[in-house]
Amino acid sequence: MSDLQDKIAIVTGANSGMGMATVKALSDKGATVIMLCRSEERGRKALAELTGEKARKLDLMICDLGDFASIRSFVRSVKAKYPRIDILVNNAGFISLDRQETKDGIERQFGINHLGHFLLTTLLLDRMSAGSRIVNVASGAHKVGKIHFNDINLHHGYNVVRAYSQSKLANVLFTRELAERLKGSGITVNCCHPGAVATNMGVDRETGFGKTITGLLRPFFLTPAEGAATAIYLATDEAVSHISGGYFYKCQIAKSSKRSKSRRTAGRLFELSEEMVRE
Repeated sequence: MSDLQDKIAIVTGANSGMGMATVKALSDKGATVIMLCRSEERGRKALAELTGEKARKLDLMICDLGDFASIRSFVRSVKAKYPRIDILVNNAGFISLDRQETKDGIERQFGINHLGHFLLTTLLLDRMSAGSRIVNVASGAHKVGKIHFNDINLHHGYNVVRAYSQSKLANVLFTRELAERLKGSGITVNCCHPGAVATNMGVDRETGFGKTITGLLRPFFLTPAEGAATAIYLATDEAVSHISGGYFYKCQIAKSSKRSKSRRTAGRLFELSEEMVRE
């Protein structure tokens, strides 16, 4: 898939960091890329930068992954405009030191990092067919994660590591379960750990908290383009065209946690997720 001239892709969290690097890479290969962004202002700024560099086929569409109604509206708009989706890169991520909730009352890291992408992906499946690829950007943080089925919204004992690692384990489990459910369809779904990447994900955009330390550490981190490399590989490379349900790091199959391999947990999480996003 080095030539993506007739391909249609969606990248979430497309206005900065790894998302923007992914948009650039896919569009440079010829794909039409739908940039899913929460902020119209930041989305327009990114769009202007990307199209200012060179001619690219980009479509900015606004969606809040922490709002189920917004996701459904986005999907309706996509389906009205595009006949199919060839590539879906679920890249957007959220992290917060303090406990927050989405518009639907879900703990925000689980709500955005997992449930928002779960709903988006499952609603778009009827626009995918053999050859379509789904890529979930997970994290090595899943290895310390546990799915707290008795307190999924972490009302008790919240801390940032507990919440983030739960959401990232959910990404891997979702990948594995969806791959099983899509067997025989020709649609592949894989996930990846991008490595330690210098992005703005941990920066509070309202207060600026985290910006100074992120800047200080930036020389020791991967660039967004380097961090996006494995997701781009999974979205485009022929070498993985028939691989599904894998966890990758540095463009290779990597070891994931014992919990991430539990079919029982993956199935239970999928069913719970369906219940939580149901209208």
